[in-house]
Amino acid sequence: MELCDATDADLPGILAIYNEVIANSTAVYATEPTTLEERREWMRARLARTFPVLVARDAAGVAGFASFGDWRGSWSGYRYTVEHSVHVRGDVRARGIGRQLLEALVPRARAQGKHVMIGGIDATNSASIRFHARLGFEPVAHFREVGHKFGRWLDLVFMQRLLGPPGEPRPQ
Repeated sequence: MELCDATDADLPGILAIYNEVIANSTAVYATEPTTLEERREWMRARLARTFPVLVARDAAGVAGFASFGDWRGSWSGYRYTVEHSVHVRGDVRARGIGRQLLEALVPRARAQGKHVMIGGIDATNSASIRFHARLGFEPVAHFREVGHKFGRWLDLVFMQRLLGPPGEPRPQ
């Protein structure tokens, strides 16, 4: 398994994983598949803001990808907080790839001076909630019926991990 920064050559693999997640799960509340150009713009926007886009590669190609970006837009008061996403190809889930990707994001967020990392998780995704808890994330919010997909209302759980000591002062 190779873990590295994504390149344009990884975009078809990233797209395939993302569209499979959209089609078959509530890990993403999008209901329509995305295009290669939309994923390219997503990656360009992340990189332009110096946010990482990481991939895990195996013999079959992109096995997973992860990134983080602004939380609640780019309001300056939230500049020390990021929201992450991690997605793994269906045939290699539950093999530690997601863990490797998320663990690789944390030092990058710290290096950028980030203080909190947030994950938004469908409330019925107990595997993802356990996964995040094992990596030091704590549940901090439960929003009821904020999403709708597959003909039903969806609850969203936010989990957060402090990247530095609580209340650590930051320069103004």
